[in-house]
Amino acid sequence: MSKQKTYANPADIRVGVVGYGGAFRMGRSHLEEMKKAGMTPTAVAEIDAERLKVAATEFPGIETYSDLETLLERSKVDLLAIITPHNTHAALAVRCLEAGRHVVCEKPLAITTDECDEMIAAAEAAGVVLSTYHNRHWDGCILHAVERIRGGAIGEVVRIEAHMGGFGKPRDWWRSSRSISGGILYDWGVHLIEYALQLLDGDLVEVSGFAHTGFWAPQTPWKDDTNEDEGFAVARFSSGQWLTLTLSALDHLPKSDRGQLEITGTDGTYIMNGRDWRIVRKDGAGGETVESGLNPPSEGWRLYQNIADYLVAGEPLAITPAWARRPIHVLDLAVRSATEGRAQPARYG
Repeated sequence: MSKQKTYANPADIRVGVVGYGGAFRMGRSHLEEMKKAGMTPTAVAEIDAERLKVAATEFPGIETYSDLETLLERSKVDLLAIITPHNTHAALAVRCLEAGRHVVCEKPLAITTDECDEMIAAAEAAGVVLSTYHNRHWDGCILHAVERIRGGAIGEVVRIEAHMGGFGKPRDWWRSSRSISGGILYDWGVHLIEYALQLLDGDLVEVSGFAHTGFWAPQTPWKDDTNEDEGFAVARFSSGQWLTLTLSALDHLPKSDRGQLEITGTDGTYIMNGRDWRIVRKDGAGGETVESGLNPPSEGWRLYQNIADYLVAGEPLAITPAWARRPIHVLDLAVRSATEGRAQPARYG
């Protein structure tokens, strides 16, 4: 990927956020992580005046703007993190990219493959960086899983089952609105798919999607487009492997012994949770061995360190636009398949 300019050191990279955020204090978190990587917090754009005041207090001297256009006109900020609802990512990112600013977009990169393509084209045309905040790429659970599984701990990987959920009515916030969030599969699903893609080989071939709707929607009068009750997807890869993804608000009996990811191989099954891991192996004669342990600490700070190293020293970019598009392509095809009732061929591997 070409870059608009090079920087002598990370401190020369002026950074900011679009959306200081209420939930999870994400604006502050992004700026703190950028600062930890050596970059310089410079600007915040936020439509909520009270949140702008908080930003000014937490980062004394930072530029504050009530809209993105004013920031782009007046600020010399080099890199912007977009921290807004999912359905706004593409349009905001394209505007920043066209203005010659590097962009790190909160996950998911966008909702549709076409939106991702538009963002990638804008970055390439402007010669600037586009990446996604896949900080969980460096979660301790997946770092350990990749090390053990690539090292042959369970033999040849056959399939991965990814799942999360329980039984409960969606909250009254934008993440439960399908038109804004993308649907039940998107929020945690993008993380689970990104985990799985680090362990699967070959190109994506096709995706089938299934969804159940109508149970929770009548009980959520504050939303006229409530997320699906449950979403399921199966993705087929050219390697012969497959991935399933389930996100549910209807699971009355989630299995306590199941992991966020269950990776089945020819020599065992690796069960991955955020805190711990297990490998279960059968010996073919009725015997079973179980190996288990705690995952190492997560290293999510490496995302912005990698961005800084890329801009200053030309180190390889870990979360490239093409990589960030892959989980979105799976999710997009799953939603289309659930709507049309047939498998959808992949455009990108």
